[in-house]
Amino acid sequence: MMRQMREATKPIMLFTAIAFVALMVFQWGMDITGQSGGGLGEIGSVNGDAVMYESYMAAYRQLYDQVQRGQEELISSQQNTEIEDAAFDEVVNQLLIMQELDRRGITVTNREISEAAQFNPPDYLRPQFANEAGGVDLAAYQSFLYSLPPEQLLILEAYYRDVIPRGKLLRQVSSGIYLSDSQLWQQYRDQNEQVEIRYVPMNPASRYQDDMFTISDADIAAYYGANQDEFEISARATVKVVVLDKTPTAADTVAAQERAAGLRQEIAGGVDFAEVAGRESSDASSAAVGGDLGVFPKNYMTPPFDSAVFAAPIGRLVGPLKTSFGYHLIEVQNRWATDSVQARHVLIPVVRTEDSEIALLTMADSIEDLGEAMPLDQAAATAGLSATTIEIAQNFPFVAGAGQVSEGADWIFEEASPGDVSPVFETSTAFYALEVVSSEPDGVLSLVDATPSIRSTLLFDRKMERAALDAQDVVTRVRGGAALANVAADLGLEARNAGPLSRNDFVPGVGRQNAAIGAAFGLRPGEVSGVVVTPANAYVLELLDRTAADSTAWLAQIPQQREAAVLRLQQQRLQEWIAALRSAARIVDRRDIVLAPVDEDQIQMPMVF
Repeated sequence: MMRQMREATKPIMLFTAIAFVALMVFQWGMDITGQSGGGLGEIGSVNGDAVMYESYMAAYRQLYDQVQRGQEELISSQQNTEIEDAAFDEVVNQLLIMQELDRRGITVTNREISEAAQFNPPDYLRPQFANEAGGVDLAAYQSFLYSLPPEQLLILEAYYRDVIPRGKLLRQVSSGIYLSDSQLWQQYRDQNEQVEIRYVPMNPASRYQDDMFTISDADIAAYYGANQDEFEISARATVKVVVLDKTPTAADTVAAQERAAGLRQEIAGGVDFAEVAGRESSDASSAAVGGDLGVFPKNYMTPPFDSAVFAAPIGRLVGPLKTSFGYHLIEVQNRWATDSVQARHVLIPVVRTEDSEIALLTMADSIEDLGEAMPLDQAAATAGLSATTIEIAQNFPFVAGAGQVSEGADWIFEEASPGDVSPVFETSTAFYALEVVSSEPDGVLSLVDATPSIRSTLLFDRKMERAALDAQDVVTRVRGGAALANVAADLGLEARNAGPLSRNDFVPGVGRQNAAIGAAFGLRPGEVSGVVVTPANAYVLELLDRTAADSTAWLAQIPQQREAAVLRLQQQRLQEWIAALRSAARIVDRRDIVLAPVDEDQIQMPMVF
């Protein structure tokens, strides 16, 4: 939480909570391919082998819990749909692996199971028997092993009987991966070698006026004919939309402030600060230690918080203080001039109250019920809201206030007809409902409609050609003995300095990992480049200084670097291999039939539990 405070913004990316890498299909194994009977039976097939409902639900539960642990808000219906699809894909991958094990004749012997059980503890047991060196205390583990009852040994045997063949398959699929020392050195050098540069950007878009160039209709027609793929357009629809924002209301903000003020009174009345923090603070990491934030320097926290802790008297309770994360109660425990401070806090977030949440859900239900009986704009007006008309593209379904609306887009382009009103859908930021006004299939933009963008493209190309000529004049004058900064000033250009920077750094005004960055690392100190063109600009660069990568430090970390690099390549190889298996497989997904609700009041499985 406090790291989020320091960053001032909280980027929200829906599926970062699901840490999917190809290796997981070799690690999950039995966990999501159980053979228990009952349930709904088959919900699909892979090359004729059944995808069982129980296996699907096991994967779904595991992913659902994983996503929920990664976010404070409840999982939305749109997220739930994506988790359902990810769970089905994972079970399909597991079946493909089992089929591949059978096709390759990969098995495991009793001796292999016995040796693995004695000398290679399962991953879930390793932490219990870790030694001080970071390895496994085999004596303690083996003593534990010999004490296990027969039924536990059978479970352990089943584990190895499942995992060992997968390990063999993993080694076959990822065999042949090798990185030479020279390749590792190049990777290390690219990350650690640094340069300082002076560069002159030509800035063609702003340097030259549009009326300096002529773009004919014939030029436009020729470009259109030669670049048809650029003008392919996605299916799109005109829709009416009602958005119910989940953002806390002004009343919710007041409620959070009052809650914080009440906690302040508790502390002022003698209740221990650490007790209140542990019980009430939403900053889980600091709440676990009584709200303690440790020692941190100035400008480390979000500005209002930073200003408060460096101004507040030591030992005095401060707050409620509002930041973008909520209301804070703060106690400064120690401070060293303006350099650093030690403090603790209680964080009360601004969230919807129970009454506010109920009102929002009631409104969403009302819109859905009304939408079944009348057009959406009438339903909205009846509920005291308003509908707006927008255009949605299938390849980028976005609604202001609701964000990406993939669930709604599926309904628009796969189910609905003009005049249909959708159920209420949900994203992490809003509820929303749609009515289709009209829709158009995908196609190619006409020449008339494409002309403005083509004219703009050709105009920029002409400007770039002119910029390259002017940049060559800069190069010629510098190589004739003039200083780059002086030539730039004569031509009304700006010479800028940047660095130290590595090949992977982003340079304002230049970018990252492009031709200009590459050219900088190809120069010798004091050398000036030729004209360097990127998609957005043209440059002349001068290398001011270079700091070589430390070869001694590189030698010391080669084993760790090699392990990490091989793991990345292994994951890439596995992803490609699984993709190839899937593309060649006969995959049937019957969830829409088997899991369809019996009636409109029944919630579609799998259930959220």
